Amino acid sequence: MKLLSYFDAFLPNTVNLNQTRLDQLDGRVDSIVTALKDDDVIGELIEDHIPQGSWAHRTIIKPLNNHEFDADFLLLLTEVPEWSTNPKVYLQELRAAFKRSISYNDMVRKKNRCCRIGYANDCHVDVVPHLVLADGRQVIVNYAENKFENTNPQGFTDWMKEKDDLTNGNLRKVIRLLKYLRDYKQTFSVPSVILTTLLGERVQAWDTATRYADLPTALAYLLQDLSRWLQLYPEMPLISDPTCPGTSFNHRWGQAQYANLRDKMKLYSAWVSFAYNEKDQASSLVGWQKVFGNDFKQPAVTSTSVVKAASAAVAARAPDEEFIEEQGFELAGGYYARIEGTVTRKAGFRDGDLRVIRSVSKGRELRFVVKTDVPEPFDLYWKVRNHGSDAESARELRGQLLLDTGKTRRRTERTLYRGNHYVECYIVKDGRVLATDHHSVVIR
Repeated sequence: MKLLSYFDAFLPNTVNLNQTRLDQLDGRVDSIVTALKDDDVIGELIEDHIPQGSWAHRTIIKPLNNHEFDADFLLLLTEVPEWSTNPKVYLQELRAAFKRSISYNDMVRKKNRCCRIGYANDCHVDVVPHLVLADGRQVIVNYAENKFENTNPQGFTDWMKEKDDLTNGNLRKVIRLLKYLRDYKQTFSVPSVILTTLLGERVQAWDTATRYADLPTALAYLLQDLSRWLQLYPEMPLISDPTCPGTSFNHRWGQAQYANLRDKMKLYSAWVSFAYNEKDQASSLVGWQKVFGNDFKQPAVTSTSVVKAASAAVAARAPDEEFIEEQGFELAGGYYARIEGTVTRKAGFRDGDLRVIRSVSKGRELRFVVKTDVPEPFDLYWKVRNHGSDAESARELRGQLLLDTGKTRRRTERTLYRGNHYVECYIVKDGRVLATDHHSVVIR
């Protein structure tokens, strides 16, 4: 059974970091930035500070088992050309600024990509030097290798929101539940950014109103899809940043951790499926408590709130729109697909990654390519869906399924109408949809 009222109580009472501590975190970060701005060396270089990771994605949970919760933010600095020839200087100078501070000189530790400010037995805040180089690359610093690493923090946050929107706001909650499971069980370990990436890439653009109708349903489907994908790979595959081509997260863990995660996700997926499908409430509760422990319990006051219909968030159907789930295919899932979009620029300029640029003007050319681990041969279907008054007036809302007859995995489009549009792909083999992806396109 879903036991929705139990989940409604379990998240705020046991899993979510309470608002008081989030407000305290905001205050601590403001104080850190103020202290750095007062520094004679770093102060004049600070352009902005940007939340990232669990803080930006709203997936921070209460610390368990004497763990601290952590928050990261990027400290956007003006580039200093003399430092950029020796990138680790940025971290050295940031640490030096903290050591000059009366408030933080005893609280700072230099890590490989950040300076960490520790608050005893509560949390730590990682301050990550972040630069936009003269060639337009966004980078952070790898101290050990004394080099810059490409990053796209806002793009990752936007991607995360896209995926969360497809799940009717349930992806963030599922991530929190699995982080809680990780810290409560202590039977597997996985960095939060990898867990977020693995779960986000399992989100399917298929009957989202049903698959992600509520939290327990989304949890059951996403955990099942994650387990199925992990079973394809006994050896750790490349886990790349979905918004920063060429950047991966594999350096953050190893084969032993990956293999253990693979085993545990299969186990816990089976436990969740039992609890979800069990018709007897008492037996279902025993099943859910096997997963989450005895704090998953009858709420003090049974919620009388009405579950919002997931379809309420779904846009009206366009006149010629088609849906892959209505074509007689079966959703099998278990594989991976990713749409990568680029914006063509003038001659002599490098094409831009659409997730880095975030929005484009009218009259530009967009090129999309699909990467997947589905073994060939297969059929690829594209769907381009426009929204907004411009497209509606022109009767160009579109939404038809378009077969990739040339087997190129590529598609070119023009930006003609202002609005928030999207492109999707569906990979079909032997009558089954094995992978899907969704890419937002914002035209200004």
